[in-house]
Amino acid sequence: MVFEIVADGGCKSYVVGCEATCSAAIIDPNLNQLDRYKGIANREGLRIRYIFETHTHADHFSAAAHLAKHFGARVVMHKESPAPHVDIHVEDGHLIPLGQLRIQVIHTPGHTRDSVCYYVEDRLFSGDTLLINGTGRSDLPTGDPAQLYSSLFDKLLTLPGETKVYPAHDYKGAGSSTIGAEIEGNRRLKPRSEAEFIELMDGLNLAAPTHLTEALRTNITGGKTVQQLLAEAAESVPFISMKELNARLGQQRNDLVILDVRERDAYSTAHIPGAMHLARGQLELKVDETFPDPGIEIITVCTVGKISTLAAATLRELGFARAVALDGGMKQWREQGFPIDSGEDPALLI
Repeated sequence: MVFEIVADGGCKSYVVGCEATCSAAIIDPNLNQLDRYKGIANREGLRIRYIFETHTHADHFSAAAHLAKHFGARVVMHKESPAPHVDIHVEDGHLIPLGQLRIQVIHTPGHTRDSVCYYVEDRLFSGDTLLINGTGRSDLPTGDPAQLYSSLFDKLLTLPGETKVYPAHDYKGAGSSTIGAEIEGNRRLKPRSEAEFIELMDGLNLAAPTHLTEALRTNITGGKTVQQLLAEAAESVPFISMKELNARLGQQRNDLVILDVRERDAYSTAHIPGAMHLARGQLELKVDETFPDPGIEIITVCTVGKISTLAAATLRELGFARAVALDGGMKQWREQGFPIDSGEDPALLI
C-alpha cells in the first residue's frame, strides 16, 4: 500500500494508494496543503481517483472540490452530506475499489450526521469520530452524543484490536494508535454506559473552532473562502503606493477619483482628503450613476487594504478598467503621517 500522512498543524490528511496499479485516494484534504498533495502524486506516479471526506468539517477548509477538478477525481461522502460537489454518496457497508484495495465505509454519526470512517486492510481512517486518547465533539451542528456512543462502542471498538487508527486530528504528535490501545487507555471511552458517556460529552464546554461559520459555509456549499476571494482579487488588480497617492493629491486631476469603500462612520472619522464615499455593499447598485465615465481612474481605499482590493476587482469586472487599490489602508495611512480629513462633505457622499 502507498501511504503518506500530510500534516497541517493538528489537522491530518492521508494519501492512500494501490502500489500495483498506482491508483490512489486522498482522505480529508486541507486547502492549505494543495501543493503537497500534487507533489506526492507526481513524485509517486499516482493517479488520484477519489477524494474521500470523513465528514463536513467545521475546523478547516476542505480541498476536495479543488483537487477533484485538478485530478479528474470523484468526491466521496456519506449520503447525508449537503455538499453539492459530492460525486458518490455512500452508506454504511459500501465498498469503493481502489486498484487491488477495497475501502470499506463505516457510517459513524455523532460528531456530525454525515460522519464516516474508512477501513482499508489493517487501517482505520477515523475522521473526527475516534481520536487518539479522545473522541470527536458532539456539540457542533448535526452532532449527537447518543449517536456518537453507538458509533464508537457498537462499531469501531468491535474492530480487531491491532487495527491502526489514523484520525483527522492529532494535536499531540502521536501519529497513530490502535483500537486495542484506545480501548485500554482512551479516557473518553471509560464511561461504559450510554448515559455516562452522554453526561461526559455534554459537560465538556469546548470553545467553538476558529472560523467555524466560514468553514461550514464553505464546506457545505462548495463556495470560496474569504482568503481565496482576496487572493483572486489581488491577482486581478494593480495597486498604488501610499507615497504615490499622496503625491497625486494636489494635482486636481479630473480623471482621478479616490473612493473610500468603508462604512460611513469610519469615513467621517478620518479619510484621505478629497476621497468620495461609497460603501462596498452599495458599490454595484450605485457605481453607474456615480461614475458615468468608465475610463476614469478609481483608487479604492478601506481600513487595511482587503475590502478595497475586492472593490477594485469588482469595478474592473464592471468595466472600469483603470480601477486600482491602495497598497495598504487608512490604518497604515494614518500611522505613516499622511494627511487626513474628517467629517462629511455632502458633495463627496454617494
